[in-house]
Amino acid sequence: MSPIGIRQAYRKLMSPTIVSEDLNNIALGYVDSVDSEYAKRLAKKWQFHYLGDVAAANKQPQLEFVLQMHHHALELCKLDEPKLGAIKVDFVEGAVAHRRKFGGGRGQDIAKAVGLKHGFTPHVLDATAGLGRDAFVLAGLGCRLTLLERMPVVAALLDDGIERAKLNHEVADIANNMQLIHGSSLAEMDLADAPDVVYLDPMYPHREKSAAVKKEMRIFQSLVGEDLDADGLLAPALALAKYRVVVKRPSYAPPLADKKPSMSINMKKNRFDVYVKKAIPKPIS
Repeated sequence: MSPIGIRQAYRKLMSPTIVSEDLNNIALGYVDSVDSEYAKRLAKKWQFHYLGDVAAANKQPQLEFVLQMHHHALELCKLDEPKLGAIKVDFVEGAVAHRRKFGGGRGQDIAKAVGLKHGFTPHVLDATAGLGRDAFVLAGLGCRLTLLERMPVVAALLDDGIERAKLNHEVADIANNMQLIHGSSLAEMDLADAPDVVYLDPMYPHREKSAAVKKEMRIFQSLVGEDLDADGLLAPALALAKYRVVVKRPSYAPPLADKKPSMSINMKKNRFDVYVKKAIPKPIS
């Protein structure tokens, strides 16, 4: 594909059509004044209204959400549902750390889906990066990850998590394998090299009953709406990928754009639909 065609495919992947994010109902501030200067820089970087002390949110009735610097990490809170708690990206501790240590390495289904094997460690474009958990798994297995996230709030959370991970000796090498691109940066990028694999995990109404999933889905869907244009992602992804497109779907959901995949890898609650463009090259002996 020509560089122009690659740029067009990237822009189609990044271009929001139905999903929108109202930045008038969200502001960024700090919990402790020690984080005030960093919070101010983040607000300028991501073009959020700077709130100062988050306690001031109670005096601004138009605000529904707050991004807050808390213990040097960026968190998202829904003001009218404080019991939901805060969302942040943490690649060092918790469930992500457990998956990194005990998830099964290259034997994981996601590794099989992207075609990771001896002699082939792909460059993966995660075009619906979200909170970056699957991207972090692939980066931990040696893949080079380019992450696209079009929503400023989500991109800000993800960027903060990656930057904090780079400061931790256990996961710094993994975080350095991850490059985050927000939509506004695409015009300046050199997109001459197409990714080996495009990975898609569009937001879908989940039926899982775990507290974490329910909390994140409720907050994100109330913030950005449902991902109603997800079907439009498949065609540009297929145009862009060298070898394959991988789509993560709930087990009960139809294939993206109703297009039958080349193969599927089924798990307990989800599956990976794999669309093969051409065979992965065999290792040189």
